[in-house]
Order: sequence, then structure tokens, then C-alpha cells
Amino acid sequence: MKHLLDINDLSKKEIEQIFKLTDKLRNKKTNLLKQKTIGLLFAKPSTRTRVSFEVGMVQLGGHALDLSGAKMQVFSGREAISDTSKTLSRYLNAVIARLYSHEDLLELAKHSSIPIINGLTDFNHPCQALTDLYTVKKEFGKLKGIHLVFVGDGSDNVCSSLIQACYKLGVKITVATPRYYPPDAEILKRTHHHATVTDNAKQAVKNADVIYTDTWISMGQEKQKVERKRRLVGYQVNAKLLSYAHPQVRIMHCLPAHRGEEITDRVLDGKHSIVFDQAENRLHVQKAILYLLLK
Repeated sequence: MKHLLDINDLSKKEIEQIFKLTDKLRNKKTNLLKQKTIGLLFAKPSTRTRVSFEVGMVQLGGHALDLSGAKMQVFSGREAISDTSKTLSRYLNAVIARLYSHEDLLELAKHSSIPIINGLTDFNHPCQALTDLYTVKKEFGKLKGIHLVFVGDGSDNVCSSLIQACYKLGVKITVATPRYYPPDAEILKRTHHHATVTDNAKQAVKNADVIYTDTWISMGQEKQKVERKRRLVGYQVNAKLLSYAHPQVRIMHCLPAHRGEEITDRVLDGKHSIVFDQAENRLHVQKAILYLLLK
């Protein structure tokens, strides 16, 4: 892989390779990437993506530079993406880009001679989805036969990546979402409609091994807050919804969570939650990604 822009860039074999290497590198500090440097080119705020990549690079013996927001001229419109990309290619070994527009990410990659890793765009979030299925595998000891149900905004970038990752690895996925927010048509097409899509959340979770949700209002959607909350109010992951699911169901959320909106405190902090295992695993999976791209 030269770049990691989309789950579609990866084969099943490559994903399995990432998972195997994650197990080997987990909780280990090495010098595998000694004297290597990555740049964190972030247009959006970040907690897990930024910290996990930065710490992961340090644990591999390398270094990470914070290139966020006002620190970079490209975000003020004073420099073309292509010029930034060509310049960074002369200084760094890889760039982690967290951008609003997926088209900007593609433009960055087009002019780069070093690996570009997608740290989130409006279209997808591949590092998150890889971590999610790694977490499921660690929790259940398998992926075959697992049923993951995403509840909430089906057009969400994390949902898009989850659909693709589940398709690649043969995991059953159901998306419970109101008709206003169906999954991306291109994602459904490229995965041969692997995901089952329904507007009935209660019915969807009955045979779920994992219930997954994400914020209803992503960065850049603040003006739609009132409308989105009204349309998604019946898709909150709460104790009532869990009463329709298997007693051993697991709860996942990519964070940050808007507590009291898409998920309640009782569920997020409850016995079914593996949300913070999921958050920790961002570090471990991304160490494997970094090594495979930079070795």
C-alpha cells in the first residue's frame, strides 16, 4: 500500500496482516521506525486520532509533528494543496491527514511521493473501522458469524467504512437508520449491498452481537443540529433498545460521544460497553499501519 485513503484500498489479506502485526506490536516499544517522521496535517480537532498516531510513532522509535490548523498555510487558503503535498514529501516519511473534504485528501495523495493515511474525511474513516473490527475480533475471538448493527446516521463516514470493512472480512452488518440518512450509494454499490438497511432499530438489534453508534452531529453539521436531533431521536442507544437485544450484546462508539443524544450515560458506562477498549486499540492498530507503510 502506498497510501491508505479508504478501506477499499485494502484486500482481506492485507487487513488480516494488519491485525496479526497489531498483536505482535501491542504494548511494545521498539526502534522499528527510528529516525522516521510523520506529519499530522489536521484541519479538524482530534483526540484519539492525533494522540494515538503521535504516541504510536514514539513507541516505534520515530517522531510526529503537529501540523494542525493555523500552523499550516494550506488551511488559510494561502497555499495550494498540491504545493503543500510536494513540499511535505521532501521533509517527512508519511502524512496523516484529517480533512473536511475527501476530494482534498485525494488531491493531497495525487501529488505526494510519501504515504498519505486518512485520519478522517467527510467520506470515510478507515483507521477507525480497522480498529473496530480488530476490537470485535479480540472481544469474541472471531469475526465469522458476528452480527454488527449500526444504529443512527447511516450516511455517517464511520458507518461507510464499517460497511466496507465488514464486507471485506465477511461480517454481517445491519444499518438501522431513518430514511433521511441512508448509507452512501457508492459504498453500497462497491460492497454489492452487503449491508442490510432498515428503519426499525428495535427489530435490527434482536440478533446483534454488537450495537454500534456515532454522533448525530458531525463536525461541519452544526447548522443542522435541531433537524438532525428531531429525525434521529428514535435511534438513541439506551436501556430500552438494549432490552430488545441479546443479554451479552456489546456496545461500541468511536467517540467523541454526545452523551444523552445518540447514547445514554447508563449504556456508555455500563457492563455491555467496550468503548474504551475500542479507543485504546486505535493506538495498537495504527502502529501496525505505520510500520507496514514506512518500513
